Amino acid sequence: MGAITDRLRELGIELPAVATPAGAYVPAVVTGNLVYTAGQLPYASGALAATGKVGDGDALVSPTDAQAHARTCALNALAAAAGAIGSLDRVTQVVKVTGFVSSDPSFTGQPGVINGASELLGEVFGDAGRHARSAVGVAVLPLDAPVEVELILAFA
Repeated sequence: MGAITDRLRELGIELPAVATPAGAYVPAVVTGNLVYTAGQLPYASGALAATGKVGDGDALVSPTDAQAHARTCALNALAAAAGAIGSLDRVTQVVKVTGFVSSDPSFTGQPGVINGASELLGEVFGDAGRHARSAVGVAVLPLDAPVEVELILAFA
């Protein structure tokens, strides 16, 4: 086993099955030494973990819950990447994270939500998990998901 496989085991993390695309695309594409994942929603055990807008108030997904959903999205993206390159042990750098947050119009905490994905990547990859990032608030996401995350990873 490699260092990342061992680290996942230490953290008690098991990668989920690669999510079936909801449209005419593939979960990840490799070009050169980079793997680009499609945007991943917070699917857990084959079901969308939550729906709705993120914000503070009744009938909204709380920022804390959304942060946990961003972590789930990142795990799904790692599964897609592993499916494309064979093993996360090949990853040399997390290059870029793009996170989308379906936001209530008054919500401005998108960076905190996407920290759920960024912190997971740091836990798993250490210094190689440090990355550039965008955290974007949007009006709505596919299937009314609260969060979506995509990754660009370098590998050898």
